[in-house]
Amino acid sequence: MPKIVDHEERREQLAEAAWRVIRRDGVEGVSVRSVADEAGMSLGSLRHYFTTQSELLEFSMRLVSERVNQRIQNIRYSGNPRQDVEAIVGELVPLDEERLAECEVWLAFVGSALAHPKLRELSEEVHDSLYQGFRRIVDPLIQHGLAKPDIDAHLEAMRFHAMVDGLVVHGVIRKQLVTPEEIRRVVNYHLDRILL
Repeated sequence: MPKIVDHEERREQLAEAAWRVIRRDGVEGVSVRSVADEAGMSLGSLRHYFTTQSELLEFSMRLVSERVNQRIQNIRYSGNPRQDVEAIVGELVPLDEERLAECEVWLAFVGSALAHPKLRELSEEVHDSLYQGFRRIVDPLIQHGLAKPDIDAHLEAMRFHAMVDGLVVHGVIRKQLVTPEEIRRVVNYHLDRILL
């Protein structure tokens, strides 16, 4: 009986192989050959799933975003606004090896987006989605009287977004100094400033 191959699972395995290449060699190290080698697959087999390097990069970048979104959707909310916001933000920043890897890969993609129109388009899409996600955090805090009265929803969502982006950058580039504990402290400090 022929072996049944889950094509979506295989595509994700190839994207994960691309992530490993990116973490080791940067985006410029990604080629269909280098990813096939990393995945232990023949070049012809890889081309069955991704015909071009751009297609592989786009799928790999999108997968980072999808995994983070999936984890956020799977959060079991406590009903405590502070804890729930901390849980959401915690899925976006490098608090463990999995999230550190995603952050490293995401930063590499964003850095390459200027030269790759499709990656730039996806980067902008994720940026806009993140802003909307922060609005979904901030707006209910204001509406339910949980935030300080002078909070501007738009500016606060932008500030949240900037804080998370900064924690990702510093948590990747200066991980010895910007530890998970420090990241949590910064998030808590920020929440202290906006919540009643």
